[in-house]
Amino acid sequence: MDVDTRLLRYFAAVAEEGNLSRAAERLFVSQPALTKQIKQLENQLGVRLFTRSKAGMALTDPGRALAARVPGVLGGWDDALAETRSAASRAARILRVGYVASAANEATQPIIAEFAARRPDWRVEMRQAPAWSNPTAGLIDGEVDIALLRLPFPGQEHLRVECLLTEPRWIALPATHPLAARETIEFRELWDEPFVAAPPETGAWRDYWLAADEREGHPIRIGAVADRTDDWLNAIANGYGIALAPESSTRFFARPGIVYRPLTGVTPTRVGVAWRPAQDADPVVADFLRSCLAHREE
Repeated sequence: MDVDTRLLRYFAAVAEEGNLSRAAERLFVSQPALTKQIKQLENQLGVRLFTRSKAGMALTDPGRALAARVPGVLGGWDDALAETRSAASRAARILRVGYVASAANEATQPIIAEFAARRPDWRVEMRQAPAWSNPTAGLIDGEVDIALLRLPFPGQEHLRVECLLTEPRWIALPATHPLAARETIEFRELWDEPFVAAPPETGAWRDYWLAADEREGHPIRIGAVADRTDDWLNAIANGYGIALAPESSTRFFARPGIVYRPLTGVTPTRVGVAWRPAQDADPVVADFLRSCLAHREE
């Protein structure tokens, strides 16, 4: 019997969390979709894996037997897949660098130039995260070798991370917004405004860019949901909501119909370089890391 490894990942997340909603948040999928996948796995195996109740999802005896084996199966497959992809890029002397949004801002090109000086026979291939629902830009899945990411991000605790720079969070507003002419805005003044948010399944990533922990319990209004930068910009320009953004957005994502204003009352955001622990001894990844740290913000 062939079983999709994706179904095993979903099963493992539910088994570890004991709760569908938390597992769905961790996997960046909706709860109904996760429920459907668990049911599909149960049907394929012909056994019941969980006992469902209001208290959560409890493993059955067959479920516990599977849960004991799945981490080893998935870990072995992940290592094999990452090594296969890495071998292909190594053969071509290509370092795959994932990134979200503007990567390391203006430091990105000097970092690549520094790496080129260290490894003149190698080329950096920059791979942008296709959607915000993949905030590690494929790093966790082994699709890239190292990544320049916005901190914090889901799964960060399982990776090596070095902070490179810090920048303020500003507010992006439609140009017609009543506060658009203000030089500085206090975040508290915006609590009742509709915000453009990342998809619900991005969990903590979404909450961070809504400053959920800095509202003193004030409820959040969602005016629109976007999973890509262009959709996010369109939603703001069309007046469906406002959004927190890195200060560098004023340079990298300037757009007619949108203004960016400094914001007080929220903590700054950070950009970091991240890699998998299994790559600690990789000399090429180490050289890219050194190149990043050579241009770290003082």
